[in-house]
Amino acid sequence: MTQPPVFTATTREIRVSVRAFFLEDQSNPEQSHFVWAYRVTIENLGTLTVQLLKRSWQITDAHGRMQQVHGPGVVGEQPVLEAGESFEYTSGTPLSTPSGFMRGAYHMVERDSGEAFDIAIPAFSLDSPHQSGGVH
Repeated sequence: MTQPPVFTATTREIRVSVRAFFLEDQSNPEQSHFVWAYRVTIENLGTLTVQLLKRSWQITDAHGRMQQVHGPGVVGEQPVLEAGESFEYTSGTPLSTPSGFMRGAYHMVERDSGEAFDIAIPAFSLDSPHQSGGVH
């Protein structure tokens, strides 16, 4: 089985990489219920210590319906990344269509100066074997 592609974006020396996996065992296509897990790696390639405070996601299904998700941290944590450190987590999302895509931003703060800034979460596709034709 081939690995899903990795989508990457770098903002202010913080690299975000995402890989999405369709979860056949948690999906029910007959009920229009499709579930994906996605694994995110956040790497601090710079020299400053940063902290992830909040997340903002846009989740779009195959019909163009968009859902916005905002919240503190990721998977219950607000990780601090010193120079050269990385943080990885896995989360998931359901859709009512067999494909879609996600993108977003992490709201960060530079620990020494207190400067707040956003870093991009790259757009990535949510593809399942149940889609008819390539949308992405």
